[in-house]
Amino acid sequence: MEDQEMQLKVKRVTDKFTESMYVLANEPSVALYRLQEHVRRSLPELVQHKTDMQSWEEQSQGAIYTVEYACSAVKSMTNSSLYFKSIEGLLRQAITIKDHLSATQGRSPLDPAQPPSTS
Repeated sequence: MEDQEMQLKVKRVTDKFTESMYVLANEPSVALYRLQEHVRRSLPELVQHKTDMQSWEEQSQGAIYTVEYACSAVKSMTNSSLYFKSIEGLLRQAITIKDHLSATQGRSPLDPAQPPSTS
């Protein structure tokens, strides 16, 4: 009977000891220490990722500016087609007037035998 009582007392003591160890292992200060260790280990990697992301953002902003500038240049080129058509019409008109003047001076505009006039 004494053995059973002794075993029961030993079991109670070990259970209380195990419970005390569990409470100590999960005490808030231990949790804060573990949290601090985690932050200390992972923070340099997070800082590196942040630096990389900032660099990529700067490169992206530069590329976006370049693309927007190119788009505005293309739009202005398409808007200038009206001016090019006007210039083409004026050049055709100038060629027609020159041909007319050449014809009135008695020579053909495509006649290679006559030297060009110096005006």
